[in-house]
Amino acid sequence: MIRLMTTVLCAIIFMMSAQAQFYKGKADASSISFFSKSPLEDIDAVNKKVTVVLRTTTNDIQFAVPMIGFKFQKSLMEEHFNENYVESSKFPTSTFKGKITETIDYSKDGEYKVTVKGTLELHGVTKDIEASGTLTIKGAEIMVSSAFKIKVADYNIKVPSLYVQNIAEIVDVKVNATLEPFAKK
Repeated sequence: MIRLMTTVLCAIIFMMSAQAQFYKGKADASSISFFSKSPLEDIDAVNKKVTVVLRTTTNDIQFAVPMIGFKFQKSLMEEHFNENYVESSKFPTSTFKGKITETIDYSKDGEYKVTVKGTLELHGVTKDIEASGTLTIKGAEIMVSSAFKIKVADYNIKVPSLYVQNIAEIVDVKVNATLEPFAKK
């Protein structure tokens, strides 16, 4: 019984001290978008249902993106994206798990150029990825932004030959997130 109480007490103390080191995306302040430029048609979509978590003591950063959350200008594009390409019902979430490689003093306001290395899981395929970006600290908020490219075929996303002129082989991805200290409610 004493051992159990000691374990629980240690866990509570750890959680209280750890709260300041965890940041989460502010509601409706994080997005991932992609752009596909092709000879016949440009495709642009944005997803504001992104979950982001940053642990400042280890520089670990994670994203979870519900694939059905991408919104397109044309509803037919959205339908094809979810049903035919990323198969959202079969692969509902894309995730990134990585680490910021630079040492950041999170107690000081400023803008920092960073590199993030990790793994991106999309359409059931996990690949190593490295991206550069900017991390901006302003008061209690941390803003993260990055732009990188992915090759559609690397994630086993099949484009029917009929639509090969409509969808680019390489897609531009942009990430923007505003994070705030995690506060247990």
